[in-house]
Amino acid sequence: MQIMDFLSPKAIIIGIESTKKEDVIKELVDALVNAGDIKKRFRNKLIDSLMSREALGSTAIGQGIAIPHAKSDCVEKLVAAFGLSNKGVDFDSLDGELAYIFFLLVAPSDSAGPHLKALARISRMLKDKYFRDTLRASQDDKAVVKIITQEDEKIV
Repeated sequence: MQIMDFLSPKAIIIGIESTKKEDVIKELVDALVNAGDIKKRFRNKLIDSLMSREALGSTAIGQGIAIPHAKSDCVEKLVAAFGLSNKGVDFDSLDGELAYIFFLLVAPSDSAGPHLKALARISRMLKDKYFRDTLRASQDDKAVVKIITQEDEKIV
């Protein structure tokens, strides 16, 4: 499984405007709605699912990264959005640092395997400081797709 198999190129936001956790999640969900990956009528339900997951413990994993995720019957297959914040967002990170890189994942309620594989793959790629720095320096969505695709090819 490669990240570009489930990350919609139309759901990439460079320059996230939001400065609060819930607003970032709303912005990324809206990107998935606008990309056609999620039906508009499911928007609020999905935001509630993601915020419920956040209430269990922050999905900010440190080093400027947050991977908000949830399972939901709003989707039939694993989908993801990507966001980049220039200012940084307080996402209640484990290391107390602001989050700049966001991968939002939504998996069908009945699929544990793909959901966990996607989380593991994203986490593994983001351990590489050069990869994180290159992503943070991206100026547009095409650059993000290129960087992720190149990194995807390195990891088998």
